[in-house]
Amino acid sequence: MVKRTVMKPGAENASMKTLNNEGLMLIKTQGIVISYIRYKETSIIVRIFTRELGLKSYIVNGVRSSNAKVKMGFYQPLTFLDLVVYDKENANLQRISEVRLGKAYQRIPFDFQRSGIALFVAEVLAKSIYDGYHNEDLFDYLDLAIGQLDGDMALLSHYPVAFLWETSRYLGFAPDDAMGFFEELKENFTKQMDWQPEMLYLQGLMETSFGFRGNVPSHIRRNLLDHMLLFYSKHLDQHSEWKSVKVLRQMMK
Repeated sequence: MVKRTVMKPGAENASMKTLNNEGLMLIKTQGIVISYIRYKETSIIVRIFTRELGLKSYIVNGVRSSNAKVKMGFYQPLTFLDLVVYDKENANLQRISEVRLGKAYQRIPFDFQRSGIALFVAEVLAKSIYDGYHNEDLFDYLDLAIGQLDGDMALLSHYPVAFLWETSRYLGFAPDDAMGFFEELKENFTKQMDWQPEMLYLQGLMETSFGFRGNVPSHIRRNLLDHMLLFYSKHLDQHSEWKSVKVLRQMMK
């Protein structure tokens, strides 16, 4: 098979792009698994947020069979992958040429609380980004944020709300300050609410992000989580149920 390599001059870290003899573009990239659905008897359709191409859907044949070369563990939500993928213009489903584990998480797969938060993070991303959405800054931030969740310094009680706040910045709809955030939510409540405790909590998260170490009562943390999800739903025009939140709220007690 004859391949022609196309590289940007001087871009040492750029993805490698090649053309095979059928004219299909092969691109080397990194990706974060968002979700998958079963397809036919042994296959899946997996959504992967890639650094170079944005969010793409890939069909992976035979991965659910007993003799599959690549196991289903590669396609669990938030798994970080090194990929070589086909990129066919205007195709809804793409294919993966090569895949290997990019990073092996040390705590997320084996810690119930971290695993629950990871499912929540994956659901937030699944509802926040759409097929073809490309944002390398968001990808690099997610790489760091998921690493933070896997690390031994993560304060899990604050992580979900800190993640929502930080991610809204990269998605482009973060509030300027805590007061502005709650002013925007006023129309969704029929009576005046005392949001002062939640406002102080949000202001602390805005200032210190994942480094926030304040002692905040569980009901305040859960209230702010609910307010942030309402905020996301308004900006994303997304009104379906947040499926992972019931378990998450239990863990935030």
